[in-house]
Amino acid sequence: MIEFWGRKNAYNVQKVSWMLAELGLDYQHHDVGSNPGDLQTPEMLALNPHARVPLIRDDGAVIWESNSIVRYLAARYGGTELYSPDPFQRSLAERWMDWELSKLQPDFIELFWGYYRTPVDARNMAQVQAAARRCASHFELLDRHLQRQPFLAGDFLSMGDIPCAVCLYRYFEMGLVVEQPRFVMQWY
Repeated sequence: MIEFWGRKNAYNVQKVSWMLAELGLDYQHHDVGSNPGDLQTPEMLALNPHARVPLIRDDGAVIWESNSIVRYLAARYGGTELYSPDPFQRSLAERWMDWELSKLQPDFIELFWGYYRTPVDARNMAQVQAAARRCASHFELLDRHLQRQPFLAGDFLSMGDIPCAVCLYRYFEMGLVVEQPRFVMQWY
């Protein structure tokens, strides 16, 4: 059985939770990451020297980093739609995963922490608004892409959709009034 470590409401942990649910896999969840020091134990550091979650152990193999876990689960359990055997087709999903990690996530996390996690009287609204504009431009780009196809890598849900959709969920649920581009909303 797969073991899965992470705090259920954490952004990157939600990517793995969704993939496990999408695949219908049984797993044992270890709720860590909420309490100070619980990632610094010798047991946790042996699993991930970076002291971060999520991470999984599957048949003795330990995998950390959320997008790497999503790729692993898709490759091992996902079949050809979630993880295409064709390298080019698979790259269509992987590039959106990499884009989410390198472009979308940093801007979204700045917005999330600056707005949602910062008390009202301590917010730097100029920073929040700048991050919101960057996120809106990312979702406009995504909207243009989704005008041509229903999912990021083509006609079916793939591993590439999950990281971006987790970000969208957090974006739409944090209480800010945000643009809702037509094709993004259809996909969402």
